Amino acid sequence: MEQQLIVLLATAIGLGFLHTVLGPDHYVPFIAISRARQWSIKKTAWVTGVCGLAHVGSSVVIGLIGISLSVRLARLEAFEALRGSITGWLIIAFGIAYLVWGIRKAVTYRRRKQVMDKLQEDGDTEKKSYKQLIPWMLFVVFIFGPCEPLIPVLMFPAAQVSTAGMILVAAVFGVVTLGTMLLLVLVPQFGLQKLRAPVLKQYGHALAGALILFCGAGIQFLGL
Repeated sequence: MEQQLIVLLATAIGLGFLHTVLGPDHYVPFIAISRARQWSIKKTAWVTGVCGLAHVGSSVVIGLIGISLSVRLARLEAFEALRGSITGWLIIAFGIAYLVWGIRKAVTYRRRKQVMDKLQEDGDTEKKSYKQLIPWMLFVVFIFGPCEPLIPVLMFPAAQVSTAGMILVAAVFGVVTLGTMLLLVLVPQFGLQKLRAPVLKQYGHALAGALILFCGAGIQFLGL
């Protein structure tokens, strides 16, 4: 039993890393939005961390409930697949909305830049209104997003060993997933903060929306 648990823990580490690296939805939206909205490293890490916890935690809770109620694995996998499809469409919708808003901002950029007083204040107010909305939108998207390999590959086999072993395996998977997300988001963030291309000020939001849209399309239609 101990050997089986060790194998499952090693698998959790490997799957946690690969699941995150091979899923662009785990890091592309955060990189794109943090650069477009000029988030600090601290805020980027906080938003990424909270969304990552929601992403892993939702699958852990579903797995725990399903296993405790003896729900068949096939039904849990079908439910997680449904959540994955919903997440793909949510990311697509989010990308489209942000792209349209970004294009609008780009079109009016030059006109707004010439206004020194009133319109500048209005622009600051607009930014503040979106400041709190964007992280919550990301949170909603990620709480729907499933960790596909967690329940069938890790939690179900670990539950045959012990409840404590199952919790430990899920925790290791979660820590590795969250750590990899932070690594993939924050390392590019350090470099992008030094990038001062003027075109990004005008088209940064539209570019972020396009990247998120392509990311969602890749998940929904290409199975990324």
